[in-house]
Amino acid sequence: MQQEERLRTWIEQGNVTISQLFFQRYKSLGIKDVDAMLILHMLSFQSAGVMFPIPPAFAERMQLTEKEVTDILQHLMRRGFLAIEQSEDEKGVLHEKFSLLPLWSRIMEQIALEQGQAEEQNNCNEEGEIFTLFEQEFGRLLSPMECETISMWLDQDGHRVEVIRAALKEAVLAQKLSLRYIDRILFEWKKKNVKSLEDIERNVKPFRASIGRPMPKREATSGKIHFYNWLEERE
Repeated sequence: MQQEERLRTWIEQGNVTISQLFFQRYKSLGIKDVDAMLILHMLSFQSAGVMFPIPPAFAERMQLTEKEVTDILQHLMRRGFLAIEQSEDEKGVLHEKFSLLPLWSRIMEQIALEQGQAEEQNNCNEEGEIFTLFEQEFGRLLSPMECETISMWLDQDGHRVEVIRAALKEAVLAQKLSLRYIDRILFEWKKKNVKSLEDIERNVKPFRASIGRPMPKREATSGKIHFYNWLEERE
C-alpha cells in the first residue's frame, strides 16, 4: 500500500514517465498490442479530464466494436492491470474512474525483481571471483578446508566480498599470507563494525599516519613499509 501511494504521488507530480516504462514492459507482462493501445487511449482520455471513458468512446477511436472494448476492459481488470475507483465530491455525488495504478505497480515490481536478480547474480559472480583471487595470491589451488573457511566468511560471518578482498590485500602487503592472519583481520574489523571500504580506510589510515608513512599503493610489497599487525591486536 505504501508503494502504491508513493507511485501515485510520483505520477501525479509528473516524476515518472509512464509511457516509456509501459512501452518497455507491457510485452513481458503478457499484455497484447491491442490491449496496450486501449490503455494508451485511456491515458489520453484521462489527460483530457475524462476519467471514466465508456466503451463507445473507445470504439469511436479504435477499430474495435463496443463489445470488444468491453471484453478488453474486463480482461485487464481480471488480470489485475486495471481497477475502478469510486469517490464522492462535496455534494455527495458518487464518481467513478478507471485506475491504472495496479498496472504501474506491476511494472515497478517487475523492475525491482529484475534489479534484485541482477544484484544477486553480480554477488554470485563476485563471490566466485574471490576464490580465484585467493588462489592467484597464494600461488596454488585452495584446499577444501580453505574454501570452506572463505565460504564461512561470506555466509556465516556476513562479510562483504569487498571487505574480504581488502583483508587479503592487507595480508599481501604485510607479507603474512595465511587464512589465519586474514581471519584475524576480519575478526577485528567486525568487532569495530567495519562493513565497507570507507570503514576500512577510517580504521587503517590513522595507524599508518601515526608512523609518518603514506598509505602503500596497491601493488607495493616492500618490506620497508610499516604494516598493522592484526595478530597483535589487543582486546
